[in-house]
Amino acid sequence: MIPNHPRGLPYIVGNEAAERFSYYGMKAILVVFMTTYLMDSTGALRTMPEGEATFWYHIFGMANYVVPVLGAIVADAFWGKYKTIIVLSVVYCLGHLALALDETRLGLSIGLALIAIGSGGIKPCVSAHLGDQYRDTEGGRISEGYSLFYIAINIGAFLSTLMTPVLLEWYGPNVAFGVPGVLMALATLIFWRGRRLYVVQPPTPWRRYLRELIDTEHRPATARILLMFGALSVFWALFDQTGSSWVLQAEHMNRWISLPLGLSFEVLPSQIQALNPILILVFAPLFTWVIYPALSRRGVLSNRGKITTGMVIAAIAFSVVGYAQSLIAAGGTPSIWWQVGAYFILTIAEVVVSITALELAYTAAPTTRRSLITSFYLLSVSLGNGLTALVAGPFSDVVGAPSSPGYFYLFAFLSVVAAVPTWRLLGKMAPR
Repeated sequence: MIPNHPRGLPYIVGNEAAERFSYYGMKAILVVFMTTYLMDSTGALRTMPEGEATFWYHIFGMANYVVPVLGAIVADAFWGKYKTIIVLSVVYCLGHLALALDETRLGLSIGLALIAIGSGGIKPCVSAHLGDQYRDTEGGRISEGYSLFYIAINIGAFLSTLMTPVLLEWYGPNVAFGVPGVLMALATLIFWRGRRLYVVQPPTPWRRYLRELIDTEHRPATARILLMFGALSVFWALFDQTGSSWVLQAEHMNRWISLPLGLSFEVLPSQIQALNPILILVFAPLFTWVIYPALSRRGVLSNRGKITTGMVIAAIAFSVVGYAQSLIAAGGTPSIWWQVGAYFILTIAEVVVSITALELAYTAAPTTRRSLITSFYLLSVSLGNGLTALVAGPFSDVVGAPSSPGYFYLFAFLSVVAAVPTWRLLGKMAPR
């Protein structure tokens, strides 16, 4: 039990922690696997070049956030959220199994396709199911609930991004992909155990669902939130590169960390991602229970201010890694502390953007379409990954490859530009 919160919340939070361990653990080693361990059908190494690996990494990320639209429709109009989560979690587990058993492009393709269907399909359902547990969506408890949910995400992400690169280094891809699969099975079990405690919203009959979907009363507000999510996609184009271009950059940096008392160690290129979730565990409670209440008492707190400020902060983080890349391009070996500083900045941006947008996706949606509107928030992540895939792939000759400083500066510029329509669209929505 979590005091003053619904009885089913611990199972939802526990499920999310284990599921995110599985997802981020697999994703943390994906680029390294494709560029270092990938084999052909004969068992010989047949790895991808960095640009191709970056392209497919973001195509996979894009697929993970397109599928939520289908998962949301199935949940809202056919199966309900609970059944959708259970069924697609099994598909998710099968995807991990394929990755663990087959180190070829075929295994990679099957595994990532099944994970995209399973992970993508449950994403809007889990966060909307959490919101369903609260009767008063205008009170402060639901905001705390989403903060706890986001903290759980980052506990799982932190542990997995530390562990799976080591598992890959010591035991190879079979174990490194197998452990996240075991955690996904555990996540499914945890969620199932809470089945008698949940507030379960039944699906809306299909004909009524279609009728309400085209209802003119909510159309302007829905259009504004969808446009806002579209502008927000640029933020995700920056943020999700911590698993691709930032990892590739780290391979060319001095990764030795020196601490007081003579302690020093070298981090693996993909391990540096663990900084983000551990910083979330500090910043999310700090902002939720200290900074936001203080700003609210002074009357200067709004969703509009949080999200647009976060997009500008993200641009600053990318400017930092852009400068580090310029040092590499000049033949230097800059310290990994450049990325450490950028992670501090980017994590602050994530806290003020992502948690706020996730709550907004639920509270601003009509009751019968909450999974669907949440899926459109997730679709913004897909669009962001698609933008990165275009820049890193087909347009890399024009704008510069991930090894170019201009590549990072371009994304910093795009984030500042996208903050303008985001500010205007949020200004037209009802303030909270």
